Amino acid sequence: MSAKKATEDIVETEEAAGEDEEGEEEEFTVEKVVDVRVKGGKKEYLLKWKGYPDSENTWEPEENLDCPDLIADFEQKRKKKEAEKKRKSQNGVEDGSQKKKKKVAEVRTSEDDNKPRGFDRGLQPERIIGATDSSGELMFLMKWKDSDEADLVPARQANVKCPQIVIAFYEERLTWHTHNDNEEEDKDDAKS
Repeated sequence: MSAKKATEDIVETEEAAGEDEEGEEEEFTVEKVVDVRVKGGKKEYLLKWKGYPDSENTWEPEENLDCPDLIADFEQKRKKKEAEKKRKSQNGVEDGSQKKKKKVAEVRTSEDDNKPRGFDRGLQPERIIGATDSSGELMFLMKWKDSDEADLVPARQANVKCPQIVIAFYEERLTWHTHNDNEEEDKDDAKS
């Protein structure tokens, strides 16, 4: 470390401002700036001291500090993180559906990109295995006859090209909630 850098990283704290046995001021070296806060209208930095564990980190007022390079580095990183958070919040947080899309994209190789997908494969649909709206559009996972490979196809296409398979998919998942008036009357009679 250069002599100039060493002097920039030295901080004199109020606690250390007293004189030691030899009449010299005690000085501590800042390893890094960990955090920042505003307390009582004044900016304070949480400092990690060189040669001391994290449990010895202390909050120090900005005016007591003489480590402009470390503060500048910390502030630059902090602003970068805030800009990243702001950008993510404006673009929408990455949710599970986006992660799924990324995984599907990662699985497909460049040679897969040239292969036809969905109904373009010219295969006969066998059944619908599942459905998702992760892309903002309802998609069916279609199992094809004579193929082990399934594809996501837009529901609007499946509704036109294989309506009976779409109906069968919905019928399998259809649940009926019946209301039996006779049971309620029997319960009411029993209470009386």
